Amino acid sequence: MFSLIFTLLFNCSFTKKPEFVRLEDFEVVDSNSKNITIRAEALFLNKNDVGGTLKTDDLKVYINELELASVVSEEFDVPKREKFTIPLTIKVETDSFTNDKNLGSLLGSLILQKLKVHIKGEIKYKIMGYSSTYPIDEIQDVKIKL
Repeated sequence: MFSLIFTLLFNCSFTKKPEFVRLEDFEVVDSNSKNITIRAEALFLNKNDVGGTLKTDDLKVYINELELASVVSEEFDVPKREKFTIPLTIKVETDSFTNDKNLGSLLGSLILQKLKVHIKGEIKYKIMGYSSTYPIDEIQDVKIKL
């Protein structure tokens, strides 16, 4: 019985955490007088026979080098043995651009019709009492739809 459990335990691949590949597909999905909503995806590859969960609570968002938002996302269930993406939604209130310090940054973005989006922080992975983090530090220029 012990050897059967030992064999099953070590023949199943779950000793490695899923591999973080990159952030991709940044795009402004909505912009109005109150909010700018940006969507991105975190691409992962899980080679394991088990899943786990990922949380994105610790990601900060810098727009044109100003910390203006954080990532809004629910806990994500990791599929086993698959390439998968986690949708990341960023909501930036346009009021945060309009103070004296940030106004120049907003005007520059409107003229160039793009925002410099920098996502920085950690994504947390958990499975059966084991936890690990992925450091994230990605910058993308995102076109504004006016």
